Amino acid sequence: MIAETLEVHLPYGEKEIPLQLPARRVKAILNSKFAPALKDIEEKIRESLDNPIYSPPLREIAKEKRNACVVISDVTRPIPNKVILPPLLTYLEEVGIKRENILILIATGLHRPNLGEELEKMVGKEIANNYRIENHIARDKSQQKYLGTTQRGTEIWINKLYVEADLKILTGLIEPHFMGGYSGGRKSICPGIAGVDTVKIQHGPQFLEHPNADNGIIEGNPFHEEALEIAKKVGVDFILNVTINKQREVTGVFGGHLEKAWEEGVRFLEQFVKVSIEEPVEVVLTHGGGAPLDATFYQTVKGMVGALPILKPGGTIIIASSCSEGVGSEEFKRLLWESESLEKTVEKMYDPENFVIDQWEVEELAKVYKKAKDVYLYTDGLNEEELKHCFVKPVRDLERTIIDVLESYGEGAKLAVISEGPYIIPYIK
Repeated sequence: MIAETLEVHLPYGEKEIPLQLPARRVKAILNSKFAPALKDIEEKIRESLDNPIYSPPLREIAKEKRNACVVISDVTRPIPNKVILPPLLTYLEEVGIKRENILILIATGLHRPNLGEELEKMVGKEIANNYRIENHIARDKSQQKYLGTTQRGTEIWINKLYVEADLKILTGLIEPHFMGGYSGGRKSICPGIAGVDTVKIQHGPQFLEHPNADNGIIEGNPFHEEALEIAKKVGVDFILNVTINKQREVTGVFGGHLEKAWEEGVRFLEQFVKVSIEEPVEVVLTHGGGAPLDATFYQTVKGMVGALPILKPGGTIIIASSCSEGVGSEEFKRLLWESESLEKTVEKMYDPENFVIDQWEVEELAKVYKKAKDVYLYTDGLNEEELKHCFVKPVRDLERTIIDVLESYGEGAKLAVISEGPYIIPYIK
């Protein structure tokens, strides 16, 4: 006997939402392929430092270096810093760099700084209390150093603490990224520790409106190419990137050369996160990634964009996201509030004189509406007025909304569930 309903669980903040879906309407529930967690993570990390990819061992690179800058991702990324940092920092001290000469620099991009209890949660109390940790502030030009321009003419402004360090190390998480193809590697430099004058160009419509500036695409992706050129010009001695599974356990460690180690990590990850469906559907159900990613509507847009490849033109996206910290930055919020039309707002972005910080997420939201008829958002974090300005329809009863939307498309309409939100890449087979 065929079950009448299928149960799914959508990550939502720190918890999950259980749902019963009508089985006959569900075309597919898309999950990443199983990726086993690594055992003896510390040993794997040390092995990666001593036997890196396309690079001399880190101990050789670190010889005669007086100080080191270790770049880490900010709180919006679920990177297991508490697992990665201890063996790396211990290793640096073992090869002769004194603890007081090791700086941990948080690649905030244009996000807010991470301080206090939040910082302790990110890196652990032991590291927070015993190492110098600084937040990159992209809007403070006095923190930055000018390093020329890219071939496309982008001015390169990078955090001085990093530029002036003897030993430059990037850590990060390789995961799907809706503009850069995949995160990690070069993204720790730009936008991670770049100034606003650099980020606003790389995140401008001339880059983001390119069809290859998308999830899972590296070749011909101008966003990726610009970030890589900037990272090479700035200089990177070593990267230590990891991949994780949906339980957020480390599945791979990729240390070594800026480009080669990252590419190997991308190839490894692709076999697990690229998930196919036979044909597009009328309705896609997804989520904002759970904590920490779904803390703002700004980040929630990533989940919407990730649904587009399997959505029929004129289809509907239904997304759950806690938005526990609200809409996002004041600039992002103001731009949404002032936008009568997403299309017209994006047109204005082509003039640099109209630049607004975080405008690129409004641009990505506009991409969603080029294909989707409607977006429904289930959240406890936004009120009705905020939802209206975010160009989404409010959801009170998630199960009822799913059924009603399906029925609005007729008896044959189908639903696809992206069970891991922006952490997988769905595509049509």
